[in-house]
Amino acid sequence: MALVFAPSRFAAFLSALVLAVATLAGAAGAWAAEGRGQDANSPANRLFVQAMQLVRQADNTFDTAEESRFLKEADRLLNEIVAKYPDSSLAVQLVTNQFVGDFDFYEFRGRIKALVCNEPLSSLCFLHRIGELLPPVETPIAAARWDWLSLAVAYQQLGDPGRAKEIVSPFVSAVRRGKAADSTGQDLFVARALALMGQAPLALDITRQITDCGTRIYNLGDIGKAAAWRGDAAQAAALAEEAKQYAASHGCSWELGIVVQALLRAGKEAEARTLFLNTVETQFSKFREAKELKGDCCPPELAVAAADLGDPNLALGMLRNVQDENPWTIPAVLGRLARRGDASAALGYAEQVQDTDVRGEALAELIDASVKRNERAAGEQLMRRLSKLVEDSNGKRPGLLAQRAKAEKVLHGEDRWRTTFQQAITAAERASNFVRRDIGAPLLATLVRIETGLPMLD
Repeated sequence: MALVFAPSRFAAFLSALVLAVATLAGAAGAWAAEGRGQDANSPANRLFVQAMQLVRQADNTFDTAEESRFLKEADRLLNEIVAKYPDSSLAVQLVTNQFVGDFDFYEFRGRIKALVCNEPLSSLCFLHRIGELLPPVETPIAAARWDWLSLAVAYQQLGDPGRAKEIVSPFVSAVRRGKAADSTGQDLFVARALALMGQAPLALDITRQITDCGTRIYNLGDIGKAAAWRGDAAQAAALAEEAKQYAASHGCSWELGIVVQALLRAGKEAEARTLFLNTVETQFSKFREAKELKGDCCPPELAVAAADLGDPNLALGMLRNVQDENPWTIPAVLGRLARRGDASAALGYAEQVQDTDVRGEALAELIDASVKRNERAAGEQLMRRLSKLVEDSNGKRPGLLAQRAKAEKVLHGEDRWRTTFQQAITAAERASNFVRRDIGAPLLATLVRIETGLPMLD
């Protein structure tokens, strides 16, 4: 006798059957996944035990080279756990920096990075120690951190592009998510860092989305500067013209000093001089005759441009007004004037600077200028002045020590500067929290200047 189901009961029967099959399939998948996890745990555990044995051996040796070898092999095994057995419990713990028993993977990674200081006078060791001085980056990233981006540029320039990318990537992601740009066009200096790391297309892509005059023109100037340093005269010229056109079409008068400098770097001196003179005549002519300038007279970059063009009276006149808010302009302007032959006026101004660190940096720039003018005796005399400043500070000013290291490199061209720079970092490590917080970026700028000969981070 055939069984006959009512339509509603038949539908219910089919639903129950499908549910049962799905449940069995899900259970089978879970069992399979659990099996894979169990399969992965066994070899992962084996590698972890081997790694811990190597760490223990490293802890028990007095031989620096042997310790380094043991730790690097342990690091290789731990990375192998993550790469080969991502389904294992250990891989999850390592990737998320969890403790495994009493083993702190995050601390271990720091120990691996510190191995570069087995050569304490190497530049990579200097970078590691400076990185330890920097306040940590807050997450999510929403504030400008030129100190960390300077560290990324320094690693790129001094031979560790992997570490450079690791540092800069979160900042690039923040810009792409729109977290790093606000109504003023702030891009957290990311475009500048990318340009200095050789990523000009990405830097331009970020820059051309910014409408704020200051950030847009600064970035175009920095990207053009990087292009000039790597010998790409065509791009440097194109970006100088782009900056000029953007400033003209958007009324960016405060940024014209940057445009003048960009045109000069591109070899367009006549055009730069015309723009500079027009800018001074139409907006800042009253400062030609002024002996004491007061108030927010003019952009600091215009003072730098005046020095680049060889107008010492106007450059120094503007400098007197802008230096309090922009102390970086003092060495920038004085160094440029000295390179163009106005060394006496530059030195006279430098001797009046009250801030010891700024005066030291200005003297270091004058030493560099004297060497470039082939006046070594003058450079040696200036070096004695700089050394006197260092001695008077009892070696407690890290910025001053770094400037002496820079001057030693310029004068002697050998590795004696490394000992002085090491002393600068040690002084920073022993300084107050206030000094430690702010000294990282200047130390990085000086180190990159020493190693590359270029003021990439100044």
